[in-house]
Amino acid sequence: MSGAGRHRPVSVPITLSESEGVRCLHFGTPWVQGAMLVGHPQVLVLEYIQRMMAWLLFLHPPAEILQLGLGAGSLTRLAHRRLRRSRVTVIEASRDVIDVCHACFALPPEDERLRLRCDDAARFVARRDVCGRFGVIQVDLYDAEARGPTCDSLAFYEDCRRALADPGVCVVNLFGRHASYRRNLARLASAFEGRILALPAGAAGNIVVLAFKGPQLAVPWTVLRERAEVLGAHFGWPTALWVNAIRAARPGARCVV
Repeated sequence: MSGAGRHRPVSVPITLSESEGVRCLHFGTPWVQGAMLVGHPQVLVLEYIQRMMAWLLFLHPPAEILQLGLGAGSLTRLAHRRLRRSRVTVIEASRDVIDVCHACFALPPEDERLRLRCDDAARFVARRDVCGRFGVIQVDLYDAEARGPTCDSLAFYEDCRRALADPGVCVVNLFGRHASYRRNLARLASAFEGRILALPAGAAGNIVVLAFKGPQLAVPWTVLRERAEVLGAHFGWPTALWVNAIRAARPGARCVV
């Protein structure tokens, strides 16, 4: 089991910036760790954060969602406000980040649908009692330099797969311009038996990878386009572009994952 021993909360140098109504979280560097539109906290500002919701093209909101890495709380705020039938568990190593998100990033208090834990992500997914529990796991674990993920071992990805329900989707934010990208992609492919789908890199270089567990999916492109249209109208995301990019990389009558 990874990360044995008692967890000690991580201390990080937190700084904030704000411009044109957008508040950003930094870990003592210029790199943006998360952002919030101050007047509309449920809006997903960053392109890659929007793409981390691409699992909705393939899966209805599940009973349980696991968020590994809180950032500025964007995905947590969205799920708590808009995915009303889902319970969300957030694992964040830094108590400072949790406190700042409550104070400055409209993070809601814990209730029957939201649980916040100051814990180590790798240790948490390795626990036996989370096996098969979560329909979706969203992984966004970066250090102050925001270049390579802090949890990226094969064992970690295998533990994420075990923690997924059947069916389930693990969503991972990777940085395509970093040397860790190909290593992480290979480990995800190994842990998920090749059933991965990488969305093309956004303007900032982030590449969102979806990894699937459960029966093989063969979804006609017409169905994916219809789902994208509904999601785009509901959330305001450029979902049609996601489907077009996925199809360009996967020829055929259906999207098979």
